[in-house]
Amino acid sequence: MTGRDSTADAGTGSDAETDEYASERAADRPFDPIAFLETAVRHPSNDGVGPMREFLCQTLEAQGVAPRVDDDGNVIARRGPANADAHVVLNTHIDTVSPHVPFERDGGGPDGETGDGDEIAADVIRGRGSCDAKGPLAAMLAAFFAIDPSRGRVTLAITPDEEVLSTGAYALVSGDESIAAGADAVIVGEPTGLDVCTAAKGRFQGTVRLTGANAHAAEPQSGTNVIAALEPALKATRTFDERADAPPTHPQLGAATLTPTVVEGGESTNQVPADCRLTIDRRSVPPETGEAFREALTEHLRTTVPEDVGVEFSFTDRPTPFLEAWDTDPDAPVVSLLAEAAESDVRPFTAATEASYFAADAPTVVFGPGVLADDEGAVAHAPREYVRVADVEAAAAALEETLAAIVE
Repeated sequence: MTGRDSTADAGTGSDAETDEYASERAADRPFDPIAFLETAVRHPSNDGVGPMREFLCQTLEAQGVAPRVDDDGNVIARRGPANADAHVVLNTHIDTVSPHVPFERDGGGPDGETGDGDEIAADVIRGRGSCDAKGPLAAMLAAFFAIDPSRGRVTLAITPDEEVLSTGAYALVSGDESIAAGADAVIVGEPTGLDVCTAAKGRFQGTVRLTGANAHAAEPQSGTNVIAALEPALKATRTFDERADAPPTHPQLGAATLTPTVVEGGESTNQVPADCRLTIDRRSVPPETGEAFREALTEHLRTTVPEDVGVEFSFTDRPTPFLEAWDTDPDAPVVSLLAEAAESDVRPFTAATEASYFAADAPTVVFGPGVLADDEGAVAHAPREYVRVADVEAAAAALEETLAAIVE
């Protein structure tokens, strides 16, 4: 059972029947990205992606493409000759954040019909994953199936855990050879409002640990109070990007930021504390790397905090590297091709994405239908998540035109 809302699913039967019906329908006629998206949103992907991944594989098979699921849960499919001169990678993810939000379609029932059977324009698809990122996936699949690659190859690489640790995406680039190595372009599907995004800030999280010496609060001078040392440590976070060797303001992304977010320290109200931890959030810009940031912050803290206080900075433990800042030359061919096809702007993306892993190997852009937020507030990751049907169709057309220019 997938927990789909009963209203939206009235008369559609079990999940297995829905998937079988969707696959049979795809085999009988050209791929319909909107029908795919309606079923995809019905599959909760916030607590495991198994049913959604199975549906994706069934969809690929129904269109005559044999998918492969690797050891890290990625779904990989290819079209075009292996020794092709041109290569494009299409990447997005099938996992979503919690909680699941049930599927709805504005303007009628789940099939976009009124009670008397007349078809109407059902303009918006709502539900978790509708824009982040099953809407972009639907558009990518439409383009993937529509092209006829003769002089190039297209690789579809769909990851299972972008919202958490990105172990799938990291595996795609960290094996014997990155899936993006030598590619002409990587297009990462995320809600960009059909704009072509050529850069994004990175995100690092870590903890500054200050160590001193306990003492009775009645004799504070006999110890080393690390809570008091927080004042110069916080000053160091404010002045870090003012140092002489700080990364310059990025032409697309602006300035990096360093924000203290959590403080922990002290054990007793009448004792000088000897241990304090300050969690910080870093939003980096190219060319700063994680290791360069760690070394620079540690040195800057050491010059700011009193000598009798121990200072140590460490990244939060995780099995994959943090998503670093990345950028692609706005003059790269894929940028102009996709922006012209979508009749859209070129700009940076405002959130961290798995594009970070691919950008070191190939020109990489982020593109897709839907938005992270609109004039009313948050959309992606919010209870009101939605995508406009027309935008999914426009994204599919723009991707098809771009792929055709590169691989056909």
